[in-house]
Amino acid sequence: MAKLRILSGMINIPYKDLEKHDNQLHPSLQFLIFICIFLLILIVGNVLGAGLITALYGVKTFTALSTLNPATPHIINALWILQTVGTTFPILAAPVFFSFVIVRDPGDYLKANFRFPWGLLFITVLIMLLSNPVIEVLSNINQKLKLPHTLNGIQQWMESSEKDAQQITEAMLKMNTIWSLIFDVLFIGLVPAIVEEFMFRGTLQTIFLKWTKNSHVAIWITAILFSAFHMEFFGFLPRLMLGLLFGYFVVWTGSIWPAVWAHFLNNGLDVVLTYLAQHKLININPDDTHVFNNVAYISSAIILFALMLIYRRLALEKQLTEG
Repeated sequence: MAKLRILSGMINIPYKDLEKHDNQLHPSLQFLIFICIFLLILIVGNVLGAGLITALYGVKTFTALSTLNPATPHIINALWILQTVGTTFPILAAPVFFSFVIVRDPGDYLKANFRFPWGLLFITVLIMLLSNPVIEVLSNINQKLKLPHTLNGIQQWMESSEKDAQQITEAMLKMNTIWSLIFDVLFIGLVPAIVEEFMFRGTLQTIFLKWTKNSHVAIWITAILFSAFHMEFFGFLPRLMLGLLFGYFVVWTGSIWPAVWAHFLNNGLDVVLTYLAQHKLININPDDTHVFNNVAYISSAIILFALMLIYRRLALEKQLTEG
């Protein structure tokens, strides 16, 4: 009987006790309310961030954010203020407020429990490291995608937006000391991993799961929104792949922390490699998308599939034991 339950779970695994503590709000209304809350907090956060930058460094520094002129005094500090107050805080505040005040079920809509096999964290490390060739393939495919000639204006806008985003990232990843490395690992690696997972895999994925009653559909919708949210169009497919991995980690364990851990590993590794490259400690360019060969691509895909099966098996056995 236990084997039959495991097999059934492999087909479509819902969150544990999906209907428990369910509220009267339809998931479509939940989604609309959440989006309104997030947009409101986002607007307030950006206004506060702009006001804080102007108060601390003057109007000149604030207006210089549009050009990102590195010669402008305090431009990096201004970027960090706008990022923290205008983006990071809203991404965290919206799901927390929604979970505690609107649906009053933070356990289900944040999933901040630690009831999962801790050995999965080690498997997560292997998955994130060994999936890099697959991510590289998707990145190369993404780079070659072009819109039809009739949409050339949109194509140019996308390329311009990508260039601006890259410029901002490079400015915030300039690390001169080991302390700046630690700072970036925390505030580019860890903090975004926590807040983004609370919003996407915690709240939004739960809403879509209740709405569609299908974990795979919920994971895919959330991953698409997660990738689109970053507004980096030529990195859409790799980020979509990461969103799918994070989504299944949460569905199979019922906890947000395996996804946070995976997200942190992805972000943190990029930060560390960038630091090492900046200081000529490695000869690898972190932005190079032609590191692996076809054998590595195929091997990575096979190993990734096998590791995900192992991950799911261990997570489901834990749930069956508790259930």
